[in-house]
Amino acid sequence: MEKIPVRYHVLHETFYDYGSPVSLSQQQLHLSPRILAWQQIEEQRIEIVPQPSWRRDGQDAFGNPVTWIAFHAPHDSLRISSAMTIAITPHLPENLETSLPWETVRDRLAYDSAPPLPEDLDAARFLFESAHVRIKHELAAYAADCFPPETPVLVGAQALMAKIFREFKFDPEATTVSTPIMEVLEKKRGVCQDFAHLMIACLRALGIAARYVSGYLLTRPPPGKPRLVGADASHAWVSVYAPGFPNDWVDFDPTNNLLPNTEHITVAIGRDFGDISPLRGIILGGGGAEPEVEVTVTPLDEDELPLEAEALPETGAPVAEDPVAEDPATEEPQEADPGIVESVMVISPEELPQAGSVAA
Repeated sequence: MEKIPVRYHVLHETFYDYGSPVSLSQQQLHLSPRILAWQQIEEQRIEIVPQPSWRRDGQDAFGNPVTWIAFHAPHDSLRISSAMTIAITPHLPENLETSLPWETVRDRLAYDSAPPLPEDLDAARFLFESAHVRIKHELAAYAADCFPPETPVLVGAQALMAKIFREFKFDPEATTVSTPIMEVLEKKRGVCQDFAHLMIACLRALGIAARYVSGYLLTRPPPGKPRLVGADASHAWVSVYAPGFPNDWVDFDPTNNLLPNTEHITVAIGRDFGDISPLRGIILGGGGAEPEVEVTVTPLDEDELPLEAEALPETGAPVAEDPVAEDPATEEPQEADPGIVESVMVISPEELPQAGSVAA
């Protein structure tokens, strides 16, 4: 039976209203989606106001589309708008129990004097510690009951996803982008970014490669309520290495306890959040302004169009909506995610090294 793609229009807008002029700025943008076997890009553009002094589009080390920009003239504000039209073909994996035993996958990635297979060599990049993912014995112990001997790796990953969903509470106030994984494990609270990092850390602690995925999740308004512009948010989930399975990687969403399908839109993959933050950079000046972010995901095959977001708070913060679980057997979905944090380092002129000095 032919699989019919589901089409979306996504608008991701970021706005900075600086408290003082920014004299210099450099930014890295992960706002252009990847082309995947099940995800095709029909149209995509990024508009930036003011016009940057310099711009280059390319790919990062993980094959993600990336845009680098720089501003060499003072500016009081910055608006970045990423618009895309995407078609996603249904791609739910079947027969997870036919995946290799997790010990076999672990041993394939372990150091060996024999030349590794190309796919294993690529997966090895997602096997070790990274800035936001630490590997601890406690994490291996937490995941151990999901991986009895000879358990298929994807069956174990699904059990770990369900365990995190069952034992952790969604709480946007509990963590920040810098909250350590061990603190998340102790408090049993967090958001999608925390749950993705936790699941990745548990898998890597067992010797299984796992990568961080950023993108968007379609949300639906409550029954009888209209869809609002700017009311969606960025999302994060996990991809697990399963050699021999289609595409060698299978996605899991621990925030909602489901396998992503046509309602998850992939933007980028990396070792953790730090590799693929939507907006990351450094500015000179600016007064420490926080960004206003609005995301709108519109299904193009539905008649109902979103309303303009008069109901949005003046700060531009997204209105919370419930993520939609694609598996009807899944437990009640978590609260809406506030979105992936965008990271910008602010430097005041006093912090710059003086002429003749050497920066530490």
